[in-house]
Amino acid sequence: MILQSERLYYREFTAADDVLLFQLDSNREVHRYLGNNPVKDIDKVREYLASVINQYATNGVGRMAAFLKETDEFIGWGGLKLESNVNGHDRFYDIGYRLLPQYWGRGYATESAKFFISYGFNQLDISVVNATALRANIASCSALIKSGLREIETFDYDGEEAVWFEIVRQY
Repeated sequence: MILQSERLYYREFTAADDVLLFQLDSNREVHRYLGNNPVKDIDKVREYLASVINQYATNGVGRMAAFLKETDEFIGWGGLKLESNVNGHDRFYDIGYRLLPQYWGRGYATESAKFFISYGFNQLDISVVNATALRANIASCSALIKSGLREIETFDYDGEEAVWFEIVRQY
């Protein structure tokens, strides 16, 4: 399945994407607000890919590889994920994105989030989409707000202040 927003296209990850995802998840800058724990072993990426592929089959959604339409360059991922046990919430749809640093500051995170929120509401009939970000990650918090989510509350995440965001489908 291929989905498209204005400047990006998205496709489901496959096991063959291990090198692309390793490039992303081994990058120290990418992990600055993700626990500062970049992946050092491609086998960890392969385990993650297997879990994402399983999410497609089990939940009908999962993070998708993101590419520039103009050049076919891999820039990272975006999409919805059925999450559980975060900030006291059992099961919820989480909007997320992760981009290589050379693509930061160009509006791709906002574009991806807006696209997948709309996709979730209109194609998957989801009524609420949530997101979390560390307060210190100003760019990510800004992208989520620009995408229409609003800050609901803050919570402690491993000793750091995290923000719980939400957007509710308007019928």
